[in-house]
Amino acid sequence: MGVEKLFDEVKLALRIKNTAYNEEIQTLIDACKLDLALAGIINIDEENDALIKRAIITYCKANFGWDNSEAERLQQAYNMLKMHLSLAGDYNAI
Repeated sequence: MGVEKLFDEVKLALRIKNTAYNEEIQTLIDACKLDLALAGIINIDEENDALIKRAIITYCKANFGWDNSEAERLQQAYNMLKMHLSLAGDYNAI
């Protein structure tokens, strides 16, 4: 999956159809990848991996917008997924 396809899937998950938030969305994707890397998770640029893609989408949904009533629940879901990825042999740098 290319970078554009991941970006489009994140926009779709956020239910955004215009281009007004493109920069913010890309920044969230980049921040998530850095956060995953800091947790020791490798292969974060392989967006065709369902777990990596789900982590990125969940992170973006948790952090997009100011009055997101689901933000805390989504952040907890992202943190759990990140923890599981960091412990899995195929995803960690150890």
